[in-house]
Amino acid sequence: MLRVNFLQVTLSPRLRFLVFLLLAAYPLQLTVRAQAPEPDVLRIDTDLVSLNVSVFNRKGAQLPASLQQKDFAVLDNGEPQEISFFASNDAPFDLVLLLDLSGSTADKIGLIRKSAKRFVDAARPGDRIAILTFTADILLVSKLTPDHAALKKSIDDIEKPVGGTNFWDALRFVLEHIVIQSRVEQRRSAIVVMTDGVDNALPEVFGEGSKTTFDELMEMVRRSDTIVLPIYLDTERESNWHGTPPSAYAIAREQLALLASESGNQVYQAKKLKDLEGVYEQVIRDLSTVYSIGYRPGTRKHDGAWHAVTVQLVGRDDFGVRARRGYFETKQ
Repeated sequence: MLRVNFLQVTLSPRLRFLVFLLLAAYPLQLTVRAQAPEPDVLRIDTDLVSLNVSVFNRKGAQLPASLQQKDFAVLDNGEPQEISFFASNDAPFDLVLLLDLSGSTADKIGLIRKSAKRFVDAARPGDRIAILTFTADILLVSKLTPDHAALKKSIDDIEKPVGGTNFWDALRFVLEHIVIQSRVEQRRSAIVVMTDGVDNALPEVFGEGSKTTFDELMEMVRRSDTIVLPIYLDTERESNWHGTPPSAYAIAREQLALLASESGNQVYQAKKLKDLEGVYEQVIRDLSTVYSIGYRPGTRKHDGAWHAVTVQLVGRDDFGVRARRGYFETKQ
């Protein structure tokens, strides 16, 4: 097991590439003290606006097995757009399972291992999975792989953690250093994060907490084409040994809802750890209804302005769609 503690995660493009090679070559466990890195953004296609569109049942009708590009219409600030990229709902995902092991969950590693294996079993054959855990540190349990046997072996090695909760740093780390591999390989990606959302940086919460602010994290999610799927694990009654105020849990729930909304999703709920098995299966089923769409807006001013985006299904009033509500143009 390789454990590396960084006082600060700040990577140049060259060093970032070397870390990518390291993670790809060795199935090691990596512990990172996550703090706020300087922005280091990889842009593969700066003109392409990417949307992940969830199709849901509105009137009780059965969802179609697959929709085509012609079934979707996209409006950018009210102007119809030509779709230049389309991936159907059966296109594989790179899935990152990010597990909060702080608080009351620390004493229930057996249940966490069992439910994580259920997540692996529920994934589709073409999906790749990476698994990370976090408290104040981040532990890379498994790199992205389609090998279910190897994933389950890595899950068995998850140990009882020690430390606080740096949730915002952990999610930022995944966005900047894990799903970057998916972007390079032009694969769809989703982060499934199980947490109560209470970062130690919240007001009146014991401990130092994340260096990344929630506003900074939201901006990263807003500019990412990775789906963020929060699973809210209700730990308020069990893990309040530090006297965390109810207001902190309320703020955390609101923040999880905001993170989900940026990806056009809703927060999943788990009242207790044993509920996670069914929730994980629901997450995988919902991802099987996601289509990926890309377009290049006809007018780009690069002035940082907000663009409202609307996705519609053509002639299918019995179905609804969920997608990100818009984006900010890149400034030049």
